Amino acid sequence: MADKEIIILGIESSCDDTSAAIIRDGVILSNVVASQKVHEEYGGVVPELASRAHQQNIIPVVDLAIKRAQIKRCAISAIAFTRGPGLLGSLLVGTSFAKGFSLASKIPLIDVNHLQGHVLALFIQENGVEFNPPKFPFLCLLVSGGNSQIILVRDYLDMEVIGQTIDDAAGEAFDKCAKVMGLPYPGGPHVDRLAKQGNPHRFEFSRPKIPGLDYSFSGLKTNFLYFLRDNLKTNENFVEENLADLCASLQFTIIEILLGKLKRAAKETGIKEVTVAGGVSANSGLREALKVNAQKHGWNLIIPKFEYTMDNAAMIAITGYYKYLNREFIGQNAVPFARTQL
Repeated sequence: MADKEIIILGIESSCDDTSAAIIRDGVILSNVVASQKVHEEYGGVVPELASRAHQQNIIPVVDLAIKRAQIKRCAISAIAFTRGPGLLGSLLVGTSFAKGFSLASKIPLIDVNHLQGHVLALFIQENGVEFNPPKFPFLCLLVSGGNSQIILVRDYLDMEVIGQTIDDAAGEAFDKCAKVMGLPYPGGPHVDRLAKQGNPHRFEFSRPKIPGLDYSFSGLKTNFLYFLRDNLKTNENFVEENLADLCASLQFTIIEILLGKLKRAAKETGIKEVTVAGGVSANSGLREALKVNAQKHGWNLIIPKFEYTMDNAAMIAITGYYKYLNREFIGQNAVPFARTQL
C-alpha cells in the first residue's frame, strides 16, 4: 500500500502580499498572490494599511488556492504559515488564520521562518518541468528588501548565516536611492529597467570596507544622496538628464558589493554549488553578473524562477513540507515575531 500523499497549505503574510499555496509531495499545485497597490502613493509600505488589506484578502486567497489545486479541504495534511520576520500586524493576520484553520480542520500547525522559505523555494517542483535543485552543501545569496545574507545550506533544515548586512539591505538601498531620484515605489524594478539604457561606469559610488563576509549599504545610500545634492546645486536638471547612467552606476555598485563577498565565501568554503534567492534576485543585472561569475569560477549556479523570488506562499508550503517530514509542528500558543535569525 502506497504512503498517503502529503498536502501542505502555505500562508504568507509577512509584508504587503497576501499569498496561499498548495503543495502535494513537493509539487506545486497552486500559488495565489494578492498584491496591495495602496502603498505606492505613500512611497513605501504602511503597516496599518497592510494588515487591514491582509484581513480582507486572506480568506478569498486561500479559497482560490484550494480551488486551483483541485483538492478538497479535508485532504490537507497540515498548514504552514510565516511566523517571521516581517511586519507584526501583517504576520498576526496569517498566524491567526493558520491557527483557526488548524483547529477547525484538526491538522498540524507548522511555523516557517520567512528567510528559510526563500532558500527552500529552490526545491519547489512543477509538474512537467525538469527538476534541477542544488546539491548539498551549497551557498545561497539571499537578497531582499529587508535582508542581505550569505547562507551555508547543509540540508533542508540545516542552514547557517556566514555573512549578513550590519545595517541596511541591498533591496532597501535600491528603493531608497530610487526614491530620491523621484522614481515610483517599489524602486528596484525601475532602477533595473533604466539601468539597461545607461552606462554603469559613468559615476563612481563608495564601496564599504567591512571585514569578513558581512555587508553594509548605509554608506552607499548616504554617498548617493550627497552626490545628487551636490550636483543639483549646479544643475537642477541633473537627475533627469542623467537618470539612466545614475541607475546603471548605482546598480553596478550594489552588484559589485554583493558578488565581492559571495566570491570570497565560495573561495573560503571551497563550495562550487551557488544559488540566489529573495526579491532582489529578480534583478536582471544581478542574474547576468552571477552567470558571468559562475562561468569564470566554475560554479554550478541555480537561479529560481521569477515568481518564486518574490514573497509567496509556495516557499512557505515547501518549507512546511520538509518540516512535516521531520515532524516539526508547533502548538496554538505560537506568536509571530518581527525580527529573527535563521
